[in-house]
Amino acid sequence: MRAYAYLLAAVAALTARLREDDPERGDVPGWVMITVMTAALVLAILVPFRTAIVDAVSRALESVTSAG
Repeated sequence: MRAYAYLLAAVAALTARLREDDPERGDVPGWVMITVMTAALVLAILVPFRTAIVDAVSRALESVTSAG
């Protein structure tokens, strides 16, 4: 009988938690949208300026490694 009471209490607690609007759960679709938009912006910047970015990073790394 005691196990049944524990099971009933656990099911009741789970049901109550699922029905409530928990502010700790977050906004998953919003985060997905932000992630996809960030990736799109990175691609939009990287594609046309790829050679310039690679050259700039290469020169910066060369200047740091050759200074030693």
